[in-house]
Amino acid sequence: MQQKIVVKVSMDGDKKTRKALKIAVSISGVVSASFVGSDKDQIAVTGEGIDSVELTTLLRKKVGYTELVSVGPVEAKKDEPKDSKPAVQIDPYQYYYQSYGSVPYYYYVY
Repeated sequence: MQQKIVVKVSMDGDKKTRKALKIAVSISGVVSASFVGSDKDQIAVTGEGIDSVELTTLLRKKVGYTELVSVGPVEAKKDEPKDSKPAVQIDPYQYYYQSYGSVPYYYYVY
């Protein structure tokens, strides 16, 4: 079962931001990691069998102050039934030719 871990990290510059994301991705079992929150100061890590304590400990050692915000299962996306017909019909044979010898108007020969 996949889980989602959200960690708040104090990242001052670009170097610490890249380093924190690199550490989050390097842990075994991680499928994806992304920045979340209004200030992009939280990292959301999704995967299977991720140790949240190991993640926060590594981030504290190498980046700085880290706070574990939440740990929980990944929310399943609900698919809405889509219409079988598109809203606008597209005619693939819009440009048809009378015979093979004629040249269409948008084809130029130099």
